[in-house]
Amino acid sequence: MARERSVNPDTPIPVGKHVQVKGGHSLHYHEVGSPSADRPSILFLHGSGPGASGYSNFKGNFPAFVDAGYHVLVPDYLGYGLSSMPADIQYSTDMHVEVLHEFLQAVGVKSVVPVGNSLGGAISLQFTLTYPKMVPKLILMAPGGLQEPAEYAFSMTGVLALMQFLPSRPFTVEAFKELLGHLVYDKKHITEEAISERFSVAQRQPLEVYSTMKVGVYQDRLHEITCPILAFWGSHDEFLPVAHGMILIERCPKAKLVVSNQCGHWVMTEDREYFNAECLAFLNQA
Repeated sequence: MARERSVNPDTPIPVGKHVQVKGGHSLHYHEVGSPSADRPSILFLHGSGPGASGYSNFKGNFPAFVDAGYHVLVPDYLGYGLSSMPADIQYSTDMHVEVLHEFLQAVGVKSVVPVGNSLGGAISLQFTLTYPKMVPKLILMAPGGLQEPAEYAFSMTGVLALMQFLPSRPFTVEAFKELLGHLVYDKKHITEEAISERFSVAQRQPLEVYSTMKVGVYQDRLHEITCPILAFWGSHDEFLPVAHGMILIERCPKAKLVVSNQCGHWVMTEDREYFNAECLAFLNQA
């Protein structure tokens, strides 16, 4: 049973609902609208950056989907946002997929279009492979899970900056802002609001969220995903190589890739209006 909460003194992120999931942990999420038998719900899945939440990743996107008449769910994974942050679990995509499936069952949703960025993209891919009948379409932004990290991670400046940042507890606002700057092509998108939404969340996250992170690699199973896919990538991405987009469209039967030379890792933020319009057009296609 979901329960409403309205106040949290530690973060400016709006507080939505909580539902109890496996292990007695609390999963926080925002929900607008009600599930429909005629349309899939839209499931926004955020990335893994320190302090991330569904709201901070997608506050500029999900209202456009609501305005278009979609039922929208914006969860925080365990270890992120306003959800529980246990230090005694492994933060794997296996865990996240099963918790999200439990969450969808709890809120009565049978069909979803995942909209996943980075880690959220990897979770979206694994969720689609695990529950293909639940996913009629898929939207991705620089998804993880397309290549073994050892094959690319140490050449990505954003990944190196993250690895240097994570052990530096306590960290300063200035150091946190510098890290977030690696997520975008134009630093104007790292506003004071963006920093404040994430800073206190990042301070609370246990290191196990990152030290036990295990992301699946789905390259050899992409041919199994037969639903239409719309993917976005910024050519200035410092975390996941834009070349991974070619892996996606070469191996998925129905995939379209949009690459922007005006974006880094956050296409949904850096080219918000275009992203929203393209996604809605894709959803409306037969």
